[in-house]
Amino acid sequence: MAITRTIFLFYTIASLVLVSSAQTCRNYKFSDKTIYKSCTDLPVLRAHLHWNYDSSAKIVHITYRAVQKSQGWIAWGINPVGSGMVGTQALVAFQDSNGKMKAYTTQITSYDPEMKPEPLSFPVSQISANYINDEMIISAVLGPLNGTTFNIVWQAGNSVLNDVPQSHPYFGSYIRSFKSLDFLSS
Repeated sequence: MAITRTIFLFYTIASLVLVSSAQTCRNYKFSDKTIYKSCTDLPVLRAHLHWNYDSSAKIVHITYRAVQKSQGWIAWGINPVGSGMVGTQALVAFQDSNGKMKAYTTQITSYDPEMKPEPLSFPVSQISANYINDEMIISAVLGPLNGTTFNIVWQAGNSVLNDVPQSHPYFGSYIRSFKSLDFLSS
């Protein structure tokens, strides 16, 4: 009985180590073979940001990925005017009513945003989204940008209704999902 418990405990700990190590940004392999020079494991919402910054063009190619259920949504953005949600210029991704991933830009102007597609205050191109292995992934090229250090915000919600992301919870990790980031860091 003690040996069985010891073996069970060993396999449980080993699987937890493997799962947690698989969730880091450094060892993640993208299916399209894209390689990013920089990444960060974001502190909440089981999310990760990968990027390549081109200093001569002042553009950044980002990929944001987060654990999410297929009926949910994710968003990542830059807040050029503050440190929280309001003012964020965001990229949004979710599965639409036809089961296809949809990605677009939106501006977060209140604590109850409409989340409708609209242009940002900076250029965004090559926006795309995928759903792979219980993760939603959104990629885009941003810029040219004025500067390299920005307040970033990321979020996740549990539901989409009529192809519109619905409000996320307003407690815990959901209200701590912001930080400052320098695209020149690695």
